[in-house]
Amino acid sequence: MIINMKLFEAVDDFFALDIGSTSLNVVQLHKSAIGWSLEKVGTMTVDMKITSSDAPEHKQKLSEMIMNLVSQTGITTKNVVLGIPSNKMFATVVNMPEVPASDLATAVRYQAEQYVPMSLDEAKIDWAVLGKLPTDPTLNEVLLVSVENAYTEARLDMLENIGLNVIALEPDSIAVIRSLVDTSDTSNNIIIRFGDNTTDIIVVSTGAPKLVRALPTGFQTMVRALQQNLNIDEGQATQFVTKFGLSPDKLEGKVMQALENVVEQFMSEVSKSAKFFDGKYPGIPISTVILTDAGLSVPGFAQHITDKTGLSVVSGNPWSRVNVSQADQQKIQDISATFAVCVGLAMRNER
Repeated sequence: MIINMKLFEAVDDFFALDIGSTSLNVVQLHKSAIGWSLEKVGTMTVDMKITSSDAPEHKQKLSEMIMNLVSQTGITTKNVVLGIPSNKMFATVVNMPEVPASDLATAVRYQAEQYVPMSLDEAKIDWAVLGKLPTDPTLNEVLLVSVENAYTEARLDMLENIGLNVIALEPDSIAVIRSLVDTSDTSNNIIIRFGDNTTDIIVVSTGAPKLVRALPTGFQTMVRALQQNLNIDEGQATQFVTKFGLSPDKLEGKVMQALENVVEQFMSEVSKSAKFFDGKYPGIPISTVILTDAGLSVPGFAQHITDKTGLSVVSGNPWSRVNVSQADQQKIQDISATFAVCVGLAMRNER
């Protein structure tokens, strides 16, 4: 089961927008009887100072960049689905007894008051019933998601001011599941979306999220560690991460050693997530780690995860179920994994 956290209206003609910390991605897909096909795709690098700032001049600059990207990509529809970064939202899975559909909203709000770490009057709350708790069929598992009104309103205002019609907001973590996990997949996986500045850890069972976490660790954390430990500049540190990574036989293992503290702290959080799942769902083992985004550009990272967890690691390919022309394949081949969120948003009407 996959969750579709739609908050507004449902339309067929729309594109997806992923506002990352250092890049903007847009994707428009078409669904036919034979599957998905790519219609439009575009990306643009953006300074993190702009995406993380509330200053009016930076908001204006971001708006202009989005308009330029949409225009350059050839997207004509004004309808857009926007991703919500995991560090801007809260998500948890709670157990609830079966209640009549007419009472569900009240029951969910009561649960939200217990778990959501923000005032409900100042937040947008959404939920989705995942199904029965495997260890107790008298209980339902419900995914609760909240995001502060101030954040959503600022994003809505920005996009509406440039003539776009936001038809839905959706958590990045939900979109990633949709793009990386097939609808027929009944296995249990850990998705690690190792981004530029943050990482999403999502434990997925039969297509539904069981744990969603956002860690303040990413590719740039590795870069900063190398800058500090090897006394090199940012450009060289970036090259070292992508060229040598966690390979023990490169540069006498100096890069790997310089990254050791960052990686071990990160792996500790991955292990905690796996143990949480094992404790809550005994006898339902995790089979695979799906690694995507910037994590795929770090040599030896996948093997290191396997060594520490004992789990096999596969590369998460968000385009695996999308027909992409040869020209577009060449356009995105070096950055294809960074579209995991955007492709998932563009597939929103699927399920």
